[in-house]
Amino acid sequence: MKLYVYAICRDEAKFAARWMVSMSEADGVYVLDTGSSDGSPEQLEELGAHVARRQIQPWRFDDARNLSLDLTPEDGDLYICTDLDEVFDPGWRQALEQAAAEQKRPQYRYRYVWSRQPDGEDGMVFWHDKIHTRRGFRWRYPVHETLAWQGPGACRPGLAQGVCLRHWPDLEKPRAQYLPLLELAARENPQDPRCAHYLGREYLYAGQWEKAQGQLLRGLALPANRWKPERAASMRYLAQCLLAQGQDQQALSWLYRAVAEAPELREGYVECAQYFYQRQNWPGVLLMCESALAVRRRNQEYINEAFAWGALPWDLAALAAWNLGCRQKALDYGEKALALEPQNSRLQQNLEFYRRPAPAPNPCE
Repeated sequence: MKLYVYAICRDEAKFAARWMVSMSEADGVYVLDTGSSDGSPEQLEELGAHVARRQIQPWRFDDARNLSLDLTPEDGDLYICTDLDEVFDPGWRQALEQAAAEQKRPQYRYRYVWSRQPDGEDGMVFWHDKIHTRRGFRWRYPVHETLAWQGPGACRPGLAQGVCLRHWPDLEKPRAQYLPLLELAARENPQDPRCAHYLGREYLYAGQWEKAQGQLLRGLALPANRWKPERAASMRYLAQCLLAQGQDQQALSWLYRAVAEAPELREGYVECAQYFYQRQNWPGVLLMCESALAVRRRNQEYINEAFAWGALPWDLAALAAWNLGCRQKALDYGEKALALEPQNSRLQQNLEFYRRPAPAPNPCE
């Protein structure tokens, strides 16, 4: 097979060498530089990438992605879009070729891990779909862009088992451009629930609670909004907006709705557990944590948030069990929490506390 990697770049010199090593399993690497001032294009060219330079005004991520795809030769079997702050686990080419030989699909999904640093724990995990054939696909949306299938019939992506792309982002980069681009996306696509969801989430990040609520509620009401995992995420974001405004009971109602909408996801249960923990409702905490922990496999259709798959649900379950007098449960859950965060001093101290022998009964009482 012929496999080509393509990317957009602006001021990514500090990632260039690492990225090129990771992409070296491809037959060619093509980069559209959109205005670097740190020597990124020259460094990438020295490392073997084919680089073109172009300013994009007004800026849109979909236009940039489409132009970067247009740089690639047309004789490829599959095209892989990555960013320079991402790296593949080694051996990705062999795993992708095996998946393509067995499934013969126009697009492939693969494991995507968002971590704050290369030596850190896995953070947010989901299955991305930025591996595709040249024909039939174009990028869509000015931000949070996605591949749109333009061929006949429906596109059913295959699953490239063994391919994992890790995102180690530059946390110093501003995201100020996201909000106006998301507002543009919502204006361009007023009936698209995806645009309303992402704009509502961005307003939430900015602390604009009423605007966030308006977009999230609008998105939930759209006739096309039938994807339950994303609907549940909108409901959780609504709960966060309401909590920030002191509307606790309304927030709890939306958390319950999120759990009911997508009971196969951990996130709703864990946010309910946090709500109950803050109010020392220990039976509620334990019920929600044990419901979350009963979900043992990450969902392959939607985002898996780090907080739901780390130590938090085990930790909260241990605290609730202890306060309910279930000492063995507290010990078991505390051990599981510490195994996931072995350097966490608070979890270490909690576990020592859970291990203390129970006081002997007082015969005079």
